[in-house]
Amino acid sequence: MQAPSVGGVMLPRGNGETVRLSRGASLTDFAEKINANPASLVAVMMNLGEMVTATQSVSDETLQLLAGEMNYQVQIVSPEEEDRELLESFDIEFGEDEGGEEYLVARPPVVTVMGHVDHGKTRLLDAIRKTNVVAGEAGGITQHIGAYQVGTEVNGEERKITFIDTPGHEAFTAMRARGAKSTDIAILVVAANDGVMPQTIEALNHAKAAGVPIVVAVNKIDVEGADPVKVRGQLTEFGLVAEEYGGDTMFVDISAKQGLHIDSLLEAVVLTADASLDLRANPEQDAQGIAIEAHLDRGRGAVATVLVQRGTLRVGDTMVAGDAYGRVRAMLDDKGENVEEAGPSTPVLVLGLTNVPGAGDNFLVVDEDRTARQIAEKRAARERNAAFAKRTRRVSLEDLDKVLKAGLVQDLNIIIKGDASGAVEALESSLLQLDVGEEVDIRILHRGVGAVTESDIDLAMGSDAIVIGYNVRAAGRAAQMAEREGVDVRYYSVIYQAIEEIEAALKGMLKPEYEEVELGTAEIREVFRSSKLGNIAGVLIRSGEVKRNTKARLLRDGKVIAESLNIEGLRRFKDDVTEIREGFEGGINLGNFNDIKIDDVIATYEMREKPRG
Repeated sequence: MQAPSVGGVMLPRGNGETVRLSRGASLTDFAEKINANPASLVAVMMNLGEMVTATQSVSDETLQLLAGEMNYQVQIVSPEEEDRELLESFDIEFGEDEGGEEYLVARPPVVTVMGHVDHGKTRLLDAIRKTNVVAGEAGGITQHIGAYQVGTEVNGEERKITFIDTPGHEAFTAMRARGAKSTDIAILVVAANDGVMPQTIEALNHAKAAGVPIVVAVNKIDVEGADPVKVRGQLTEFGLVAEEYGGDTMFVDISAKQGLHIDSLLEAVVLTADASLDLRANPEQDAQGIAIEAHLDRGRGAVATVLVQRGTLRVGDTMVAGDAYGRVRAMLDDKGENVEEAGPSTPVLVLGLTNVPGAGDNFLVVDEDRTARQIAEKRAARERNAAFAKRTRRVSLEDLDKVLKAGLVQDLNIIIKGDASGAVEALESSLLQLDVGEEVDIRILHRGVGAVTESDIDLAMGSDAIVIGYNVRAAGRAAQMAEREGVDVRYYSVIYQAIEEIEAALKGMLKPEYEEVELGTAEIREVFRSSKLGNIAGVLIRSGEVKRNTKARLLRDGKVIAESLNIEGLRRFKDDVTEIREGFEGGINLGNFNDIKIDDVIATYEMREKPRG
């Protein structure tokens, strides 16, 4: 049955049959599936009031609209399903051990540490590793993901455990969930003095959803108010019943700070794995696994931390990780030493990839470089199409409240660039989960590792996007280009701050910006000593006016000697006054600050709210 013609061209009309299309497909892709001319589909879209070119990636909604008009059903294929079909076309099975039972050998358990913020996850990992990773990290949290292996003795036998070190805050629910999926066992850290908190429950739910056994580490038993028994009682309500209460969950009381009972915790992990899991893999097949973290290294290019899940990865293998591929030039273990091969459950840092894969991307070893390149290119094209399908209008955080109220925009488009893919993914998933009502959607148009580039600014210009730089800055001419084109680029070093600002903007509550306004300067002509008030400066007001209870800084020979001082006392002759104007003399008391000398300059200022243009 034919549909009415459009512009003289007869269109095929469906009988409600289903057409499978990938996310970000074009009208040409649709036309191929139904044996139609792409130009006629462009004409149909024009009749529906949408200007779309034949090769342009379009959104899921547009595909549904077009299909409905022509009596077809559209099924958008999930990225996972599409990837599986792609690998099957190369005769590759991902996620399966090859061969029978006789090929399988025991492998170490892979563990993720979960729990509420500040309950001691990073410190526990630190205690297990015996090195200090906490110092110097912005926000005091684990900003990057890594992985490492430790050994412990259980029943006289040396056993290994692999730890995945995920970002430390439960806001990163997607990372947390993915961490659990690549994980055999979850350690749930609960502080003995705090007990079960909201994010403890969130972490617990992720572990349960992923179907992994849980070992509970009751931390901070050395702290005042610690009550490990209460923690056991609270967790019983959530289905975690301690062994001593007749359940099957192992609870271990520890102090990560003091290093108490860490061995008992590791033993509990091994015993739980032995009791409830069959952890075996075939070490003889081509390696497969997951990329845990990746970043650009100045000297070594793209480097990725990968966890081998089955098979053995060797130097010289050709591998594909997400949309990156390459020959393994070198591998480093968690101590930074070169290794030639890595078996199941072994984390290694891989050098030799063409670009940076995403955290959580699967990796696999293939026979030929050509095959690797084709798989990577098809994955990259799919990602690109999906990203282009999301593109819409442009706005800045400051304008957002106004344009929302005017009904001019329903989407906040964001481009995220960061120093490592784990942090970028964590930030993306946190932003996508912000609950800001139905008026506005957040769309992540692009995310990547490395500096903010001119192409990022180009994409932002074309789609009214805000660019977020996490621990990276704009490179080359990108900064001038952004300023010239009015693209809003924001830099952050702590993930929570970015999340809070975006959420505040979406709720129309962006905190006011303040700027420093100079009020007046006073030159010290004399210093008077007072047993009661300390040193008092006899001054001549050189410019503006000096007011009591304003902020001040002290300059000596043009250099700042002290900041954030307070004008606590102000006198003219014997009278207390609230201000002294330019050209007049008076006395200034800077409170407890007494390091003042003749010829020093006191500059006073106040912070005023900046009007938003």
